[in-house]
Amino acid sequence: MIQRLAIFLGSRDGSDARFAEEAYDVGAQLATRSIELVYGGGGCGLMGRVSQGVLDGGGRVYGVIPRFMVEREWGRLHEPGVQMHVVETMHERKAMMTERADAFLILPGGLGTLEELFEVWTWQTLSLHTKPIGLLNSDGFWDPLVDTLQRLADNEFMSRSTVDALVVASDLDTALAGLDAQLR
Repeated sequence: MIQRLAIFLGSRDGSDARFAEEAYDVGAQLATRSIELVYGGGGCGLMGRVSQGVLDGGGRVYGVIPRFMVEREWGRLHEPGVQMHVVETMHERKAMMTERADAFLILPGGLGTLEELFEVWTWQTLSLHTKPIGLLNSDGFWDPLVDTLQRLADNEFMSRSTVDALVVASDLDTALAGLDAQLR
């Protein structure tokens, strides 16, 4: 059973208000399930929304933020209910989040979100961790990425089992069930 879920997602709200609504709702649902949020510590965009959803629901938030982001005032450093850890590098951030989390869920985001996904996924394929990874694919947001991953496997640049192990779900209940199933 997932107790701590790392979520990678955008530091911007994106072009569709549904992204922000979903991020907040995911946070609120985590709080009702007593699942602690592990995230990148940002206070803006979808990062701010998911953490606010958890906080508003009375849940626990654990953030990991690089010092340069603190200096730019991008984090939720002094907010009640947020346990924040400041690190020096982006790499340290992902390593600490990986250590703390039981599983990973990726919501809409940009380059940073993709970089986080691919780094923790690469670590998984190298057996540096065995924690499950999923995409919350609401309204097919991640369909083009999933198609690309399938093409990589079809052309034997990665194993089919690696692609198949990625949990792809259109709703949070299905995503959490898929991640939980891989923890057993």
